[in-house]
Parts: sequence; C-alpha cells; structure tokens
Amino acid sequence: MPEGPEIKIAADKIAKAIALKPIKEIFFAFEHLKPYQDILAKQLIIKVDTKGKGMLIHFDNGLSIFSHNQLYGKWMIRNSYSYPDTKRQLRLAIHNQKKSALLYSASNIEVLDEKAIAIHPFLSRLGLDVLDSKTTSRKVKARLQNKSFQRRRFTSLLLDQGFLAGLGNYLRSEILFVARVHPTLRPVDCSEQQISALAKAAIKVPQQSYQTQGITNDLKLVQRLKKQGYQRQDYRHWVFGREERPCYVCNTSIIKEISGGRRYYFCPNCQKV
Repeated sequence: MPEGPEIKIAADKIAKAIALKPIKEIFFAFEHLKPYQDILAKQLIIKVDTKGKGMLIHFDNGLSIFSHNQLYGKWMIRNSYSYPDTKRQLRLAIHNQKKSALLYSASNIEVLDEKAIAIHPFLSRLGLDVLDSKTTSRKVKARLQNKSFQRRRFTSLLLDQGFLAGLGNYLRSEILFVARVHPTLRPVDCSEQQISALAKAAIKVPQQSYQTQGITNDLKLVQRLKKQGYQRQDYRHWVFGREERPCYVCNTSIIKEISGGRRYYFCPNCQKV
C-alpha cells in the first residue's frame, strides 16, 4: 500500500497536470458517481491535497473527489487521452487539453462537500498527519505520552492512522530504527530520550521520503553506496526489506518479523529491548 509520501508525491503530480486548467471530461467507473461527471467537468480544480494516505481533489464549486488507493490503487499522469497498456481497471479519469490524470484499481472513491468531509468516517478519525507542516515533534511527543496510546506496542501503534496519519509498513520500521527503539516496545516502556527521538523521527523520516522519492536512509551514505554500484533497492532504506543483510551502523544482521500479518525489520543490536 502506498504510504503518505507516495500519495503526496502523486498529489503534486496531479496538481501540476490538471489544477487550474479547464477540464475537458471527467469519467467515473462507478455508476453512483456518474451524475457528477458533467457537474465537475464544468468546474476548475483549485487544489489537490492529502490527508494521510487519502487524497482530496478540490473543485471551485465546493465539491471534492476523495480517493484512497488502498492496496492496489495507482495514479498515472499521461498525455491527454493516452491510456497505458495495462490490465488494471480504470476507476477515475480527469482530462484536459494536454494531460490526463488516471486512477486505476482503487475502489474507494467518493464525491464530498465540506460538511461530508468533516464527518467522513476515515478523514474525521485521522490523527496528526506526519507530512502536514503544522505537525511538530512536540505535538507527536504529546501524542506518544497520551494515556490512550501509551500501552500499545509500536508494531501496531505506528500503523494506526488515528495515531499518526500517513505511516505504513516501511515508515514504521525506518522510524523505529532511526530512533533506536525496538518494535515490540510500547511508549510506556521508553525513556524520555527515546520518546523525544521517536517524535523527531516520526516527522523527519516521512518528510525525507517525500522529498527524495522514497529514500529513508542517510543521504550521505546513499551517495557513497551509489558510487560503489549499489542498486536503489539496496540503499533506499536503513532496515526495511534488508533481512539478513548487515546493518549500516553496526554490521549486525537485520531481522525480519511478522506482526498482524505485516512484516517489519529491525537491528537487534541498535534497537535493543
């Protein structure tokens, strides 16, 4: 599933392609949304933003298209009406004179007004968005110290969108490594120093991922590894996807574990219980 940085990158591309430009046509695959095709095609897209892993395309008549890619959704930006050769099902298309924004395979698409956004069952329950400029490490720290979250293991807590919005599998592992916190611990088990480190990493790591198209590793180390011939999959992350490979800090083999059917990675030496 795409995480917050990937959705925000997609939103930026969509905004560049279709925002503030006259629309030629909008297509919805779902029958209950088809009445909005002509209505929205007459409007102007004024902004494209994200809420955690969700996206909102705002129109100047007060309506917005909400989408969530879930596991299989994928946005593509193409030249106008140029469709890719794919077996994916087209769910939403927005065309203008030069570009088309195409959403494939996603099943969660809605058209909402401002009131509906405010009470939406997903959007209204989101926690702090790690990519929102208003989210600070101080706010994240306060959340970590909140009694509602203190006794939950990080393996599940960091995937809870009601805690911090935008995090997912790879960011969970990377944040915990950067903060040097073992995944099976809970906030209540951590020292003040660890809580502070987590609060900072919870913002720094996703923001770096957004700025670098998905790289969470130390950027100076990344440059050295590139020069040595390493491929992106080898230098992209500190620990995620690097099972049995040496830790970049201490050379200890990275461990992979499963929690709730989802994998996570850690260094047993750098992240001691």
